[in-house]
Order: sequence, then C-alpha cells, then structure tokens
Amino acid sequence: MKSGPSKLWTENEQLLVTIKEVFEASYQSYGSPRITEELQTLGFVVSRQRTARIMKAAGIRAKRKRKFVATTDSRHGYPVAPNVLNREFLR
Repeated sequence: MKSGPSKLWTENEQLLVTIKEVFEASYQSYGSPRITEELQTLGFVVSRQRTARIMKAAGIRAKRKRKFVATTDSRHGYPVAPNVLNREFLR
C-alpha cells in the first residue's frame, strides 16, 4: 500500500513555485538570502538553508552583476603617434 507524497515534499513544491516568481521578479539577481527574506514577508516559515537547497535542486542561480571598469584613459599626458595614413576618425 502506497501513501501519497509527503507533507514536506508538497510544501517544497509550493515553495519552488513562489521562489521562481520572486527570482524572476528580481531579474534573476536575488540569491537565497534575499529570496528567503521575501518569502518570510509573504508569510512562509522557511530558513535560508532550505531555500538554498530548493534553489540548488531546481538549478536556480543568481546572475552576478559585473562592476563597470573604465579601460580607456583619454586624459593622459603621453605623446600621441602622428597620423601617418591621414585617416579621419569620427569624434
């Protein structure tokens, strides 16, 4: 005789649906701490570890935003090479 799915399993399935909604609403930038905070404001009793475990099982990972780094320094005092080919670049 088989019983149905466990209570914890069904709760995790409901949590996963809500986690996906919060994750998409954050433009896929929230990790488990922020998602846990959102779930708790929505009334769920959940820990960060449980949220992280569910996210990992579902393959949900936050996208990291890279810091902008300026790679060109146009305000330098170095000599500029002469325009030997007489090319006219747009400025």
